[in-house]
Amino acid sequence: MSRTISWIARSILTIGMLAGCISQPATVPTITTSQSSEATRTISLTASLPTFTPATSPIPGGLYVDPGKELGSISPYIYGTNYGPWIALPASMIPDAKNAGMTIIRFPGGAWGDRNDLKDYQITQFIAFCNMLGAIPSFSVRLRNGTPEQAAALVKLVNIDKKYGVKYWSIGNEPDLYGQELNIPYDTPQFNQEWRAFALQMKAVDPTIILIGPEVSQFTPDPQKNKKDSAGRDWMIEFLKSNGDLVDIISIHRYPFPKIITESTSVNDLRKDAGEWTKIIRYLNALITETTGRHIPIAITEFSTHYNKAVGGEATPDSHFAGIWLGSLIGQFISEDVLIANQWLLTTSGDSGSWGLIGRGELRPTYYTYQMYKMFGVLQVFSSSDNQAVSIAAAKNKEGALTIMLVNLADESIAAPLSMTGYAISDSSQLWLFDKEHNVEKQPIADFIKHDQITLPGQSMVLLVINK
Repeated sequence: MSRTISWIARSILTIGMLAGCISQPATVPTITTSQSSEATRTISLTASLPTFTPATSPIPGGLYVDPGKELGSISPYIYGTNYGPWIALPASMIPDAKNAGMTIIRFPGGAWGDRNDLKDYQITQFIAFCNMLGAIPSFSVRLRNGTPEQAAALVKLVNIDKKYGVKYWSIGNEPDLYGQELNIPYDTPQFNQEWRAFALQMKAVDPTIILIGPEVSQFTPDPQKNKKDSAGRDWMIEFLKSNGDLVDIISIHRYPFPKIITESTSVNDLRKDAGEWTKIIRYLNALITETTGRHIPIAITEFSTHYNKAVGGEATPDSHFAGIWLGSLIGQFISEDVLIANQWLLTTSGDSGSWGLIGRGELRPTYYTYQMYKMFGVLQVFSSSDNQAVSIAAAKNKEGALTIMLVNLADESIAAPLSMTGYAISDSSQLWLFDKEHNVEKQPIADFIKHDQITLPGQSMVLLVINK
């Protein structure tokens, strides 16, 4: 499979700027270190940590980057979020939203779109909102209690009548939950038949739209744990069999916690989960190819640490560690060529949960994760880590500078050898830090890199920008 994403270029939406703006409705593991020199530490990890990079590093215990081994363009749409009419961005936080770096916004995200019909003014406001943020829109049509004719009419309104040219469209939200939510039988044959009917009528109105599906919930790399209908049929497998010829992008949702609704989530729980996402993407890619006989891009259109409204915990969506966890996930999305990734949500406040990057008057740690990636490159290059606690991603930016993102999930600082070919640290190099004390702040490189070793603070993201 080619690692380039030329198919993205064919689907990028160019929207003319619209006048106006949106209206405003009201047990953690012990990690010990022993100091052997200023530049070297011996790390003893007593907890199981995820292994992020399958490629063997030529530097035992170290970090390696080969800028000469280019792996293809990075999708600009892995920096996405969700938004909907039931939430409102505080007016005071609009400048922060503009600066958030979101590239694609799914609307109306979640179950709201399956319970309500979009109004004309909501569509107009959302398109203006996307333009204000510099993001492209992705629409979800109502499947539950909707009809193919209504879906086709929405495509016509948005793309033909209003000429917004929205490319990305999904049908319904988490259909595997319809049966339990409505307490009625709803199985894969009915969903797949309905999805196809919707898709065909929508395509008949605008053949250029790109269809996303099936939007199933809680997808895992274990086929035994993935959602089954009442007859034991796997929701994803049956969808691929029935509609793999028509769908353009395969989508999943995942919120790993809480495992049990009455239990809290620890940093160690979230740390271990970070290693699951590469497994998920690889399993799904293999399943797609095996079932359809072709490569279909992947979208993760909803994800966060929790599916409930957990707040204020050490690993809830508003925690510092959730931001570091998110940093490791985005690196994996880059390495595994994910096309679209929409975190949940752009903004929340009060009793609506702590998912939002932006609160009522504050920026949550996950917001700063995206600030770090705003400075990351666009052309992926080979990188590898031989340290279980540290993930690495590397790329070249448009000016040819090398950018290296390092995420340390351990509680303690880690010093590791860092090697790269063709580039060297110089006076023009930059180091940016996001940890508990620094919200994306430029730091003196000499404080972190000595004798070809880099020291990464505990629970941190470090971005190196190195000019050739």
